[in-house]
Amino acid sequence: MAQIVVRNLEDEVKEKLRRRAAVHGCSMEEEVRAILRAAANAEPVRKTGLGTRIAARFASIGLREGEEIPELRGYAPKPATFD
Repeated sequence: MAQIVVRNLEDEVKEKLRRRAAVHGCSMEEEVRAILRAAANAEPVRKTGLGTRIAARFASIGLREGEEIPELRGYAPKPATFD
């Protein structure tokens, strides 16, 4: 079994760990082991890029796969007005 030492732990954090261990009916050391086990066994959160998230959000809106974009032939361009 491995051992680790945690230095410079704030007193407030230590007290919260002690209270949490008391609630669970175990030692503070066992409580820390349980927390570390849960953190190590948790599935990592996979972050996706902004473009992927935007595409997923609007996937059901707009053009369908293979659908052509209609052309706007015959319409004269209009300059912007700022009235």
